[in-house]
Amino acid sequence: MLASIAGAVAVICTGVVCGVFVAVAVSVVPTLASLPPERYVEIHQRLGQGYHPLMPIVVLGGLVANLAAIPLAAGAAPRTAYATAVVALLGVQVVSHLRNERINRRVRAVRPLAVPVGWPDPRPAWRGWHLVRTLFAVLALAADAVGLALLTTHG
Repeated sequence: MLASIAGAVAVICTGVVCGVFVAVAVSVVPTLASLPPERYVEIHQRLGQGYHPLMPIVVLGGLVANLAAIPLAAGAAPRTAYATAVVALLGVQVVSHLRNERINRRVRAVRPLAVPVGWPDPRPAWRGWHLVRTLFAVLALAADAVGLALLTTHG
């Protein structure tokens, strides 16, 4: 019972993370890429206000739920699935904190109406790292779905 609850919370959290990341990848990123630097900086700064602190909390919630599910799950297969999700969510965290958030800080440091000439455009790097963390989120969600399916069919 507790393993199923932890597994369900894990699926919900990783599903939210995955959904937000995919939406950003297919809609927000292309929109931001089409803007002149001044508008990009302004919109990027506003978008960041909506994602923080919610997204880090949801990722952490998924991580904790997966860590709880590992010892609660009966059998090696669901434990392996939840451990895989933990590793994938750690990948999300590492990329988010060491890559995307560093770029976000650089963008927040620029005044939208005072983007310097020759400012190094961070959009390609941000997009690339966002796609990496999106792949980690998809892996985490898939692992959680497998873990929960194994629990409900075998445990």
